[in-house]
Amino acid sequence: MRLLPDDKDLGWLPYGYLLYLSFFLTYPLAAHAGGLTWALTGLALLIFLPLYFLSYWVDGAKLLWVVAAMTALGVVYAPFNPGASVFFIYAAAAGAFARKGRTGWIIISIVVAVVALESLVLRLPAWFWAPAIVLAIFVGAINIHAAQRKQANAKLKLAYDEIERLAKVAERERIARDLHDLLGHTLSLIVLKSELAGKLLEHDAERARQEILELEQVSRNALSEVRQAVRGYRAGNLASEMARAKTTLETAGVTVDCQMEPVALASPQENMMALALREAVTNVVRHANATRCTIRVRMSGGQCSMEVVDNGNGGVAAEGSGLRGMRERAEALGGKVTRNVAEGCSVAVSLPLEHGERCS
Repeated sequence: MRLLPDDKDLGWLPYGYLLYLSFFLTYPLAAHAGGLTWALTGLALLIFLPLYFLSYWVDGAKLLWVVAAMTALGVVYAPFNPGASVFFIYAAAAGAFARKGRTGWIIISIVVAVVALESLVLRLPAWFWAPAIVLAIFVGAINIHAAQRKQANAKLKLAYDEIERLAKVAERERIARDLHDLLGHTLSLIVLKSELAGKLLEHDAERARQEILELEQVSRNALSEVRQAVRGYRAGNLASEMARAKTTLETAGVTVDCQMEPVALASPQENMMALALREAVTNVVRHANATRCTIRVRMSGGQCSMEVVDNGNGGVAAEGSGLRGMRERAEALGGKVTRNVAEGCSVAVSLPLEHGERCS
């Protein structure tokens, strides 16, 4: 059974605050009180200590009842023991941790009013009510500030947790896009080469053997790319991707026209362009039923642009996750992706050149 909640911010301080109860014990000691007085003093402590530790566990209406009980202890014992003023201070300190700062000040004001009213009615000495009122206000104000900081820290922690959650979601989405771009293209190529090798096996064994060898190489490259992607070191090479795109399209029976000017891009931009080209070519192979495809990479108006145009019907299909991922990557680098399905399908990607880069 724990006396205090599992809160690292509390530490040992709640136990240290109990030292103020020594003022409640001072009067019986100084007055050489008899057994009855000590019994009543012990009873007050037996009532107060559970209330004190309970105040760290409860909030709202339950906390108000705890504060009221502490205040009642002060009212009952004040006429017989001036040290009972500590109960009013404890009540104000606990009430300051109400959910809202305004509620805390209302509670403190009520406790101070009770002290003032009882002192006035019973004509209690100033050395009883003055410390009770001053310390109730002072300690209460400190605790209100502490409560507000605790609430602010709790909100900040929630914000950090939400940021961390969103970062994890974004990372999962990035990994999903990367795997889609990597495996989608490569598996399509593997399927194409496997089908071609199967068709060639009966009447052109040598060509079938060549396709199988290429299939093995494609599989090894795919495995290497997946490993690099998992390690986070993958960087696309646009020239290599262009050559791979040409091979993929030709294997699918599509006539290819590649027009690529020399480019010099930052690694993130070239990686994005390579992935976009891979996704566009994969869509041509999977969905377009095209016979011709043109790929152009060039500079225009301070931007590097790439366009993949086919004469098929792939543009009829709705945009999928691959094209959405392509657009997200481009926009993250300040670029854009446009899709035109008026005749066949045209996918254009443009990225602004950063200072020090060139596309010529």
